[in-house]
Amino acid sequence: MIKSILLAASALVVVTGAASAQVLTEKNISSGLAVEIAQAAVAACAAEKYNVTAAVVDRAGVLRALVRADNAGTHTVAAAEDKAFTSASSRTPTGKMAENVAKNPGAAGLVDIKGFLVLAGGMPIKAGDAVIGAIGVGGAPGGNFDEACAVKAIESVADQLK
Repeated sequence: MIKSILLAASALVVVTGAASAQVLTEKNISSGLAVEIAQAAVAACAAEKYNVTAAVVDRAGVLRALVRADNAGTHTVAAAEDKAFTSASSRTPTGKMAENVAKNPGAAGLVDIKGFLVLAGGMPIKAGDAVIGAIGVGGAPGGNFDEACAVKAIESVADQLK
């Protein structure tokens, strides 16, 4: 009888341990922080006289916030969203990806992935080492300027990303 009880208890521990091992805890960006970062990016670019759109996505690449400057072109919306998705999906700045594609013919196929835009202007947003989202900026006269605005926006909330 004691042997049966011990065997049943052992089985319960194994089942409980296996079930709890399947639950993940992930960090993700809040909608409030996403809006704050998007607004900061548009403001950073406006200070340089660039009319841009900024999109912030969560860690899975789903849109959380979109801010379009009053005079930003309509194409900037899709560009910003795609850059943000690309950066969140790859966990990499899109400018770095563009460099890799230019230098490595084997990476050229990245441009063919649906929803990817391999141009500078997308940056992962991290809380510690965890990517919690990404920002994409589109509309400045070069991806390097889009990226600079994205970096300034992330830096403006650095104290909230700890």
